[in-house]
Amino acid sequence: MVAIQISHSGRTVTELTEWAIPEAAQPKASEFTFDLDRALSSVVALRSEIPGDAFTAPILGTERAGHGVLIRDDGLILTIGYLITEAEAIWLTAADGTAAPGHIVGYDQGSGFGLVQALGRFRVPALALGSSSSSKVGDSVIIAGEGGKARALNAKVVSKREFAGYWEYLVDEALFTSPPHPNWGGAACIGQDGRLRGIGSLFVQEARAEGIASQGNMIVPIDLLPPILDDLLLYGRVNRPARPWLGMYISDAEETVFVMGVADDGPAERDGVRPGDVILQVGDTEVHDLPGMLRTVWSLGPAGADVPFTLLRDGKPMRLKVRSADRNDFLKKPRLH
Repeated sequence: MVAIQISHSGRTVTELTEWAIPEAAQPKASEFTFDLDRALSSVVALRSEIPGDAFTAPILGTERAGHGVLIRDDGLILTIGYLITEAEAIWLTAADGTAAPGHIVGYDQGSGFGLVQALGRFRVPALALGSSSSSKVGDSVIIAGEGGKARALNAKVVSKREFAGYWEYLVDEALFTSPPHPNWGGAACIGQDGRLRGIGSLFVQEARAEGIASQGNMIVPIDLLPPILDDLLLYGRVNRPARPWLGMYISDAEETVFVMGVADDGPAERDGVRPGDVILQVGDTEVHDLPGMLRTVWSLGPAGADVPFTLLRDGKPMRLKVRSADRNDFLKKPRLH
């Protein structure tokens, strides 16, 4: 598997108010059996502020803007987690102009979902959860940001497949849609039944298939939410031992897995991994792609497990061991309100 080139959507509030979808690409109410305006009104704008010394600040920035989707009438909003990770302040704005602060309820490293509680009442309806597993290649969907039809895009599901991210992230069956939404972060993917099929995460260069140039979005499938929702509401994270985290930025090409970079002060940097290292084995298992490498690492035990590597550096094989960690231990915790 070739790692997909990606980029995050972390725009400023000014930029978020300046974009719009061409009218020809916008959904029209007459094309749907559900109330389109009602469904689109469930999408809110989200802005977050992150401390300059936060672990994720150098990569994701200190001002992030995107979207979230109201999924319960009590103000619970689902978004993509990178918009709110380590946030010290969150502001939410609905299409009718209603604004309210929010606080982080939970963040799941596995799926990438984040939950925010609005600290105020929105006069917009919640969007019902649908089924991403029922989505088929070729299905029409709407990718919607806050702002109604002018910020919504007609798209199609162009593939359903495994997605591996260089930051130690893996989704077994992500949705890929095309054409790409211009402000995808936290956008709603709405099916023909008017229900939420997933949350916009990334811009990708190979939406239809690996090796085929076709721009689109990777959508985190909504089916990942129900099994973890209760834990996120109660504990702020999934109530099981965390996966081992290495602090590597990893890619693959032509059956070769290599280290693009390492997180400052992370486990890999601490234990001697360097950018440019080629990963030959994890323990006694040869690795040829990023998903296989991640699954092998995660099979060794929870965070804190030792991960033995055979690396190729400067043309010579070498062995070293990385003491993994819990990624959450490196992140600033939400403030209590």
